[in-house]
Amino acid sequence: MAFRMREDVERRTNPWRLATWGGAACLLLLPLAAMQWFPGSGVDWTLADFVVMGALLSIACGACELVWRATGLFYRAAAGMAILTGFVTIWVNLAVGMIGDEGNPYNLLFAGVLAIAVFGAAFARRRPRGMALAMAATALAQAAVAGVALAAGVDLPGALCSGVFAAPWLLSALLFELAGRRAPA
Repeated sequence: MAFRMREDVERRTNPWRLATWGGAACLLLLPLAAMQWFPGSGVDWTLADFVVMGALLSIACGACELVWRATGLFYRAAAGMAILTGFVTIWVNLAVGMIGDEGNPYNLLFAGVLAIAVFGAAFARRRPRGMALAMAATALAQAAVAGVALAAGVDLPGALCSGVFAAPWLLSALLFELAGRRAPA
């Protein structure tokens, strides 16, 4: 009983957990502070913006909570990289759009990229090698979106930005592969 209580206290005071949720709260408060202290700065969020960002941050932080229960450092790093990359992809697309502006239909292709990551992870059932394949497929899809945008001549800087986003997906795949090599047979 005492061991379980100590374990529960350690889980609640985990510095990574505090940093993640605290950082999310600060990130959500930044636009509010900018609107109050720097009126006319271009930061003009509505209640809906705060609700959507709060939901995104809650989903990302909740996913991190699940990852902290995973066993290896490489697995945690890989999953954290995937969660962060997915979060930033959604954030950029909602805020300004990665390709063109936020209303550009090419930005809808990123929903497919994220679907590959989510369904690939579900299909892998959290096994490191399967997760590595899912994240590699996601990186390939991210690069394909960049290629489509380049071929269509829609937005060169946006296409290059999209291509750069393939790198963290690949890093996640590499870290999952390393986690799989370290996992007991």
